[in-house]
Amino acid sequence: MAAKWSPDSWRTKDIRQVPVYPDAEALTKAEAQLRNYPPLVFAGEARRLREALADVAAGRAFLLQGGDCAESFAEFHPDNIRDSFRVLLQMAIVLTFAACCPVVKVGRLAGQFAKPRSAPTETQNGVELPSYRGDSVNGIDFTPESRTPDPQRMIQSYNQSAATLNLLRAFAQGGYADLNQVQRWNLSFVEQSPASERYRALTEQLNEALAFMAACGMNSETTHQLRETDFYTSHEALLPGYEEAMTRVDSTSGDWYDTSAHMLWIGDRTRDPDEAHIEFLRGVGNPLGCKAGPTMTPDDLLRVIDTLNPDNIPGRLTVITRMGHQAVENKLPPLIRAIEREGRIIVWSCDPMHANTTTAATGYKTRAFNMIREEVERCFAVHRAEGTYLGGIHLELTGQNVTECVGGAREVTEASLKDRYHTHCDPRLNADQSLDLAFLIAEMLKDERQSRNGSAKISAIR
Repeated sequence: MAAKWSPDSWRTKDIRQVPVYPDAEALTKAEAQLRNYPPLVFAGEARRLREALADVAAGRAFLLQGGDCAESFAEFHPDNIRDSFRVLLQMAIVLTFAACCPVVKVGRLAGQFAKPRSAPTETQNGVELPSYRGDSVNGIDFTPESRTPDPQRMIQSYNQSAATLNLLRAFAQGGYADLNQVQRWNLSFVEQSPASERYRALTEQLNEALAFMAACGMNSETTHQLRETDFYTSHEALLPGYEEAMTRVDSTSGDWYDTSAHMLWIGDRTRDPDEAHIEFLRGVGNPLGCKAGPTMTPDDLLRVIDTLNPDNIPGRLTVITRMGHQAVENKLPPLIRAIEREGRIIVWSCDPMHANTTTAATGYKTRAFNMIREEVERCFAVHRAEGTYLGGIHLELTGQNVTECVGGAREVTEASLKDRYHTHCDPRLNADQSLDLAFLIAEMLKDERQSRNGSAKISAIR
């Protein structure tokens, strides 16, 4: 797929944001063990996702990407997987009704175990230890034993990802996603929220539509689209050694695919085209994402696109902007104009989480719902002004009843952050806040659809 590329060619490049393993032999053995493991996903699935994302790039669909900031071994439980899955289903239903177009559902699940860090070490009470880099690298407990990078953790990450994928496939294809079950997707702690009231009203409309379709002979038994859904997985490809070990040649196309997830993305800290992370990703056939923060320049972005998608394949690359609510209007338009000028085909997505992180007076790292909402609103407004399509949203969320982000309709205060603050890394939206945000985005998508339809009618008249 790319000249002078091999799954291990990244090893000749400079690299950042990777752990230093004290036992190199143990690392080699763990990677060799992973090479013999079955793929977690298949090349054909990744190609289907790329086709769906091509529709997003063309304005015919919308991308909903969300899930854990960092999956953990301690919170691994089928109920947690189920609850995050059904929050994403609820959000997708809300967005589908508003946009009247398919919603491509991609989870930050079944592989999101590694995180970049601002510093390689941290100090507590005068003791300096390696920073926590996610459960696939080291443990969160502040002890020398826990914080020492252990390659066997990659094996545990693989096993947990396999189990998670197995359950997600069962939910997506086994009847749990049946549109006739939408009222059962509500989580108990969300039932009294304003968002839940709006969701119930929406499901009543949906049930009426389903009853009409059933009268016409289309029901869950005759139409599989009503009882099943496509659900894909993604994670940040932060550990190239793990990703290399999971990369295989597709027997039907002869191309290389990273079988650890359907979609992989590159972070804002590791997006240098001359370095190892992009060198690895440029050669795999999976759909890719690239985070674009406020330091990303138009030339930087074009270099990334030239490297990751030189053939301008629709659906191959998603640019996930993370500017911060105050920087969107200054930083985003130059990127859009450069892409439009050069005729590059990408999916534009918005990550309103990462650049809106603050520290509360209580010492907890948090994100304000109002800032998240404002970045989304401004991102939609900029794209509309530029005549482009904001085709996706990228969120850190959970189905658990956590108190990690402040605000929302049922307001989480700084004082209440301590009540249920469970994240291993960054603060996540809870189900209530996620549904709130889905309805806000739905209104913007509805306005966008009506605006585009109105423009089309004017053009037709002319």
